[in-house]
Amino acid sequence: MTKQSLALACLAALALSACNKPADAPTAPADAPKAAEAAPAAPAPEPIPAEVPKTGFDVAAFAGSFSGTLPCADCAGIDTKVEFKSDGTYAIEETYQGKKDGNAKGDGTWTAEEEGKRLRLDPNSKSDQDRLFEVVSKEEIRLLDQEGKAIDSQLNYNLKRVGAAQ
Repeated sequence: MTKQSLALACLAALALSACNKPADAPTAPADAPKAAEAAPAAPAPEPIPAEVPKTGFDVAAFAGSFSGTLPCADCAGIDTKVEFKSDGTYAIEETYQGKKDGNAKGDGTWTAEEEGKRLRLDPNSKSDQDRLFEVVSKEEIRLLDQEGKAIDSQLNYNLKRVGAAQ
């Protein structure tokens, strides 16, 4: 081989080796943001408190007995006592004044509705209708009509807590 042939062969080998060189990763333009700068790190989640405060109506704290005399269409009044138990059950005793065999008892479950502003008594006897009471205060409730509305009357439909601190 001549010197020229040898030089051409080296050049050809160099050219071929340049074609087989592995490609570098594509480079981003100089003005492109870096990956760490592109998206800020998400903020750490808020710690969850160990005890979440209770909201709503406290059945156990409201439990107790309420009594009073409710109006009666055909008697002097209905002596009524309702005991709200902390397990969500209730017992009711009614005495129709001046009526022979005017005593009635019932029981069932009770629930607070409308964020504790209304109580629903659901009797175990399915022949009896639910009764609704407005919570006037922790010490007083008022009988409502079947639709949960105030009874339009000058008569007293309130029952007061028995043994309430005055």
